[in-house]
Amino acid sequence: QVQLIESGGGSVQAGGSLRLSCAASGRTFSSYGMGWFRQAPGKEREVVAAISWSGVTTYYRDSVKGRFTISRDNTKDMVYLQMNSLKQEDTAVYYCAAGTNRWGPRQNTEIDYWGQGTQVTVSS
Repeated sequence: QVQLIESGGGSVQAGGSLRLSCAASGRTFSSYGMGWFRQAPGKEREVVAAISWSGVTTYYRDSVKGRFTISRDNTKDMVYLQMNSLKQEDTAVYYCAAGTNRWGPRQNTEIDYWGQGTQVTVSS
């Protein structure tokens, strides 16, 4: 069993930065691939970034490449998402997720555990 708690969301102007954190509890955190997903109003939940169990392999959706960075610290059971150069279209609820795809989950169907979500709002 893994519990995930996100923090760090908020409101920011376009061009600004936010850092999301996800604290995980559970003895087997390091065995899970981790991801950040987001869901905007009226849209499906989509993967933003994913990271392998070791932290060596990462994945980003095209729209955030070069702006977002995912990382993890297995010694602290933490996952992070650094978001720079934020755009209005990044506005969504962001979810931390753990999946048994150890290379990093990229689809909702690969997720075993979800966090409760944190709101990110980017204004012009």
